[in-house]
Amino acid sequence: MAMNILFFILLTISISPYLSSALLNDASWWCEKMPNPEPCKHFMSTKPNKFGLILHKSDFRKVALELAMERALNAESHTKWLGQKCRNEREKAAWSDCLKLYESTILQLNQTLDPTTKCTDFDAQTWLSTALTNLETCRAGFVELNASDYMLPLMSNNVTKLISNTLAINNNGSTTPVESYKHGFPGWFRPGDRKLLQTAAPRANIVVAQDGSGNYRTVKAAIDAAAKRSGSGRFVIYIKRGVYRENIEIGNKMKNIMLVGDGMKYTIITGSRSVGGGSTTFNSATVIVTGSGFIARGITFRNTAGPQNHQAVALRSGSDLSVFYRCGFEGYQDTLYVHSQRQFYKECYIYGTVDFIFGNAAVVFQNCMIYGRRPMASQKITITAQGRTDSNQNTGISIQNSRIMAASDLKPVLNSFKTFLGRPWKQYSRTVFLKNYMDGLVDPAGWLEWDGNFALNTLYYGEYRNTGPGSSTSRRVKWRGYRVITNSNEASRKRARRKRCGGRKKGHTSRICKYQRAVYLGFLWDLLTPKQHVKFGRMLRRKPTKIEIKIEDKEELEEARNRTAAVNPTGATALLHHFNTSSASASASTKAQRIGLQS
Repeated sequence: MAMNILFFILLTISISPYLSSALLNDASWWCEKMPNPEPCKHFMSTKPNKFGLILHKSDFRKVALELAMERALNAESHTKWLGQKCRNEREKAAWSDCLKLYESTILQLNQTLDPTTKCTDFDAQTWLSTALTNLETCRAGFVELNASDYMLPLMSNNVTKLISNTLAINNNGSTTPVESYKHGFPGWFRPGDRKLLQTAAPRANIVVAQDGSGNYRTVKAAIDAAAKRSGSGRFVIYIKRGVYRENIEIGNKMKNIMLVGDGMKYTIITGSRSVGGGSTTFNSATVIVTGSGFIARGITFRNTAGPQNHQAVALRSGSDLSVFYRCGFEGYQDTLYVHSQRQFYKECYIYGTVDFIFGNAAVVFQNCMIYGRRPMASQKITITAQGRTDSNQNTGISIQNSRIMAASDLKPVLNSFKTFLGRPWKQYSRTVFLKNYMDGLVDPAGWLEWDGNFALNTLYYGEYRNTGPGSSTSRRVKWRGYRVITNSNEASRKRARRKRCGGRKKGHTSRICKYQRAVYLGFLWDLLTPKQHVKFGRMLRRKPTKIEIKIEDKEELEEARNRTAAVNPTGATALLHHFNTSSASASASTKAQRIGLQS
């Protein structure tokens, strides 16, 4: 009976002109809560009937994602058309990067929207963070090649702001969960892959050998062959010892590729592209990986452009759930570009000078050797430059149980150059050093400004139980965003991930979840007629916990509370109080409130 009444109420609401008007205003109300309300309201108002009903936060999140996708597709089409407007090679290089970046952005939005994709809030936030990082990278390419004056205004759009809104809606996912580790690797790393990675000689699908003893003589030829395989299961390419002078790209469509070498001293892939040589930082990498599930073992990735050519990347990774094990990364400025997505590096060697571990991935380094090299005269050595641009992204660099040392070319001139743990490349830069050994090359201040006071209040830089001559925090910077971590919980994650309503067990619903479901009923109440109030009130008294209106997090709860209070303070307060009563028999004052509602 109760369910029949509820169905009747919802049916009445669905055909009510008053409800239609309210729902049209609903999108505008939600837009006002976003970091960028104006483009949200503008595009929502141009197609008010396209996105369907918006009854609660999950509806609005879906609408906001669809809107971001629509505008991203439009921007991609416009960017393709702009190719004919490029006036020189520098503009064409940056434009070419943007095409790839928009393609990736659409891919990230699409898998977030895909109802068949089983993903957590953190998965979604990772992909949305990547989408936003892509657009920032597009813009940066024009700036670093001094080609921004003409092309960037032509490419202006609101996609960045719309994606930023989607991140804000889903901001539970920006909180990094405590990562579980199994046998020294992240919990998301599949047991079969872990076993394969630790097998002395894994069975290869393709063998690369310069002497002709394999299937192919070049790595690129092997990658091209792998692209034609059927399916997307694990595909192993064994690269025999040798120095391979080539540039490699493993694209978005090439999932679960594994490169296995004969050891970082013996299998080397090397190139020399650089910003000084006319490339963008994004495209300067010797090896580029974006296909998800990538694994590398026993290989060195090298860029030999030298410090005089400025940004020159050895490896750029935008591969989600990727693992690098016992690999080397050699370069000078911008050696290792951890561009985006979730990445894990274990027992690796990393060499560089300026910002030589940089990007906006959610990345962990464990048991690595990190070497500062001799830079150009007057340069400072900075190990990290983390690039979070939005407070709701779930990105950051975590360096754990590693060693920070001077390379052989730096040791003789160690007193001539200062070395810092990092500097804030972007507004919300986030980096932590946990239980590392820091040799004497690390400057007592620890961290370096990027440009004056930029990001010093919004960054998050932390140090926890490091050792060695360079680890003392007594003379570290005094920035608001810097902290010496003393709590082990904060060391494992900056903020605890909030629990979602409900549990794994069937039928389990906590009291707070019942309360959250109930809040939105205040808005329903305002839409009912007086007769419906009476029936609704009786139904609530009989089986209030059977009302299945879900509100998933505390922040949405607060938004709903504010909204219902604004629409109907008395009705909202009474309904909230009713559902917040823990005992079966309500107090006399609660009963009085219920009776008042039915008049």
